[in-house]
Amino acid sequence: MRDAVILGVGMTPFGRHLDKSHEELTQMAVRLALADAGIEGGRIDMAVYANVIQGFFAGEMSIPGEYALRPLGISGVRGFHVEQACASSTVGLHLAIDYVRMGLADVALVVGVEKLYSDDRAKRFAVFQQPRDLVEARAYIAKTAHLLQPVPEGRQSESPNVLMEAYAAQARLHMATYGTTQAQIAAVAAKDHTHSQWNPLSQYREAMTAEQILAAPQVAWPLTNPMCAPISDGASAAIVCSADLARQLGGHAIRVLAAENRTGTDRAPDDYARHVTRRVSAIAYEKAGLGPQDMHLAEVHDASSIGEIIQTEALGLVGPGEAGPAAERGETALGGRIPVNTSGGLVSKGHPLAATGLGQIHELVTQLRGSAGARQVEGARVAVAENSGGFIGVEDGMSAVTILAR
Repeated sequence: MRDAVILGVGMTPFGRHLDKSHEELTQMAVRLALADAGIEGGRIDMAVYANVIQGFFAGEMSIPGEYALRPLGISGVRGFHVEQACASSTVGLHLAIDYVRMGLADVALVVGVEKLYSDDRAKRFAVFQQPRDLVEARAYIAKTAHLLQPVPEGRQSESPNVLMEAYAAQARLHMATYGTTQAQIAAVAAKDHTHSQWNPLSQYREAMTAEQILAAPQVAWPLTNPMCAPISDGASAAIVCSADLARQLGGHAIRVLAAENRTGTDRAPDDYARHVTRRVSAIAYEKAGLGPQDMHLAEVHDASSIGEIIQTEALGLVGPGEAGPAAERGETALGGRIPVNTSGGLVSKGHPLAATGLGQIHELVTQLRGSAGARQVEGARVAVAENSGGFIGVEDGMSAVTILAR
């Protein structure tokens, strides 16, 4: 098995791109990754294209990756199209890493792209109203109802988005189990909105205080609008190759210590010890020969800020029930013991579904190279990313954990 490295990364700004197609966004990110790696498109011998809703939203359901990549000189290659909900591009990255490690590819490109904005508001809303998603969300709410912290008097309301009601239920379950407070969830969101002001690729770049976040419009108690990821367009890409080839090509490659993903399982809703991320991160740490105490920073999946709390604890970066208090103490902020979501996280950087995972990798590569500017984590040498996809039963349908090092 060969050692794999990430040789180059590229990412568009996340946000509204009404004037650009999926192909144009893809090409923007890939050109940046190729330039960062110092290679031409013709050097690629494997390409992985990750996307979730292009078929539904744009009516483009046939070889979208080939259409987008051939104009860049990427043809005659091993080709894959990956859909794993919000974890699509990380799963695609892991596929590329495995192929490079096994010697089945020498230089692999992975790109994730999504366009969620449209002038057609009804169609945009329909993306998040897929029948099976709604069935799972409603079932989770019903299954956990007796375990949840009650909604305070006067705060009861029903969100038109059942998925957000399910996120709120996750928050209320964590609150009932560990005593987590709405103020602590707001502290997490405020940290991430503060980080994003220094990320030029973030969708939102204005710092917010916890007080401002608590005073913002409610989505579903205890979640307010700034605690929830926005709709986003964007693309992100990475170039993977063997460590030996990277040494020949030069550049600033980042080592892949572990790339593991697993699907969720059936468990009790409040059995956090068996959370899918806890299980897959244990495998990743073992493969890397490291533990959570060795990580210098992390990017975690926070479609809502309670997600960051749950995932940070599942990764072992803080103890059970400690992520909220740690955020209040500044431990997970820049300058703290273990900075989390220095990019701004999904709630502020944006969440273009299939581009999200490689967006996390883009941030970690930038940090490990020491090129993150005002949001740089001093002395960063080892980092972990956790990217979730979908929801089934009581947890994420998929969790993908990647550990990188200088």
